[in-house]
Amino acid sequence: MDIDQFLHILRQKLAATQLEKVASLQRLWSGYGEISRYRVKDGKVQSVILKHIQLSHHDTPAHPRGWNTDTSHRRKITSYQIESAWYQLWSRHCNVDCRVPVCYAIEQSHTEIWIALEDLDGAGYPVRKQSVTRQEVDLCLKWLAHFHATFMGKRPTQLWPQGTYWHLATRPDELEALADIPLKQAARAIDRQLEATRFKTFVHGDAKLANFCFSVDGSSAAAVDFQYVGGGCGMKDVAYFVGSCLDASSSQNEEATILNTYFGALKIALERQAIAIDFHALEADWRSLYPCAWTDFHRFLKGWSPRHWKIHSYSEQMAKTVIEQLTTNP
Repeated sequence: MDIDQFLHILRQKLAATQLEKVASLQRLWSGYGEISRYRVKDGKVQSVILKHIQLSHHDTPAHPRGWNTDTSHRRKITSYQIESAWYQLWSRHCNVDCRVPVCYAIEQSHTEIWIALEDLDGAGYPVRKQSVTRQEVDLCLKWLAHFHATFMGKRPTQLWPQGTYWHLATRPDELEALADIPLKQAARAIDRQLEATRFKTFVHGDAKLANFCFSVDGSSAAAVDFQYVGGGCGMKDVAYFVGSCLDASSSQNEEATILNTYFGALKIALERQAIAIDFHALEADWRSLYPCAWTDFHRFLKGWSPRHWKIHSYSEQMAKTVIEQLTTNP
């Protein structure tokens, strides 16, 4: 299917007379396609976002950090197929408390995927942040809490069995490259602890600050980019989000406040959705797994990019504590 065929389908879906490309917003990671904005004439909305994925674009995919492997290529292809499944099967379950883009149309072939999504800028979420206030951190934590409540206990059909882009089973090359031997030896035990939680939900899988969109008045947030959504412990999202926007000092000093905010929001979200669950047991289990979730991402990062800015004293101390606990209680 070419662009003209897809635009014809989309015009019908939107009851529009014309679709005009007005901006190329970004290239997809490692050159697998492009995200663009189209103006909609005489349709149900004024603009739409098109995500065009070229599944066979590279024989040897380019990668900014040199991870040009078949494993990496297959993982990315699967991630785009899973994102399509997310929008087709699951995204409609998200309400205003965990706002995601509406999907207008999806078309797939063996070589390409076209996804037409709601333009969140036009829907009231035009603000992107590179640094955050306390209020903005809380907004994202509340989004995550409502997302996790929405999918608590659900089976991740056609999604990643275990979500997150750094999941150990999908990162053998980075584990092999990891020079931190104690962390390398503990990697599988950490993964097993996270997987053993009896309170499973869906995790966003890439819940970094850059994937959140904010309203102008700072009262609400939405999230995008669902390539790595799948099953797992909600602490994976929380730890990864915190690490994406707070430095070592803030991560340590605000840890208690962050977890209290998240679990307070999760309790409200579960009650609001009338989900019967032993919340005290859930909170105790997930709080105990927060250090494991943090260390799990730290393991990936040290193998993938050993000089990354997120590798800092707080992460190292967290990993040391987790490894010591595993050694004491294997």
